[in-house]
Amino acid sequence: MRVKNKVVIVTGAGAGIGAATAVRMAEEGAKVVVTDIDEKMAISVASGIGENALGLKLDVSKASEVEEVVSQTVAHFGSLDVLVNNAGFGILGTVVTTEEEDWDRLMDVDLKGVYLCAKYAIPEMIRSGGGSIVNLASTISVVGIPDRAAYVASKGGVAALTRAMALDHANSNIRVNSVAPGVIDSSYYEEMYKKVDDPVAFRKNLEARSPLNKMGEPVDIANMILFLASDESKFATGAMFTIDGGFTAG
Repeated sequence: MRVKNKVVIVTGAGAGIGAATAVRMAEEGAKVVVTDIDEKMAISVASGIGENALGLKLDVSKASEVEEVVSQTVAHFGSLDVLVNNAGFGILGTVVTTEEEDWDRLMDVDLKGVYLCAKYAIPEMIRSGGGSIVNLASTISVVGIPDRAAYVASKGGVAALTRAMALDHANSNIRVNSVAPGVIDSSYYEEMYKKVDDPVAFRKNLEARSPLNKMGEPVDIANMILFLASDESKFATGAMFTIDGGFTAG
């Protein structure tokens, strides 16, 4: 029960890493607010967890929705201890082929969403005496890959913002870290599979990025997020923890 009675918000938790994180938090004793832009998916995951979970719709790019979710969390569970900024998506494209509206939407969710959620969560954490924020970065925060210009830029921003937030709020007993997943077998890639000519070859290429020659599972990332949410990581802040099957070791 490593996060017993801690109140946790997980964004983008209707599937994949977010859903796995919400479940692991609940298994370890937390009260979890499961949020997703798809309200039905959020409610479904929360229902599967039980009475210690609340499912809410949230578009992290909209300040009014973020503020409302934080308010509902505190009203329902009494406090806020942990924020997991997981919501995000990726698109294919170079800076030449990426449309401006697609670039703006990705940045609004993947980077601005982290800022907005932290903006409204941190004051509540201060009232509770501190807390932990875990941002989902990526291995591409430090290693570029072709044809993902907007996504690479957004995740590089998340890694940098994590360090800034850690320094800004350390005196308030708020730790801020990021997790950098490698290639994870989750819903993130479903839309990409639909857009490529040979999905099977595309998947094999993804698997080959890891020296372990396989994709990770959402729970592999959820377990690291759980560690960073718990008091076991009480001396960790401003750091990025890479879980990538050895991809960045090469």
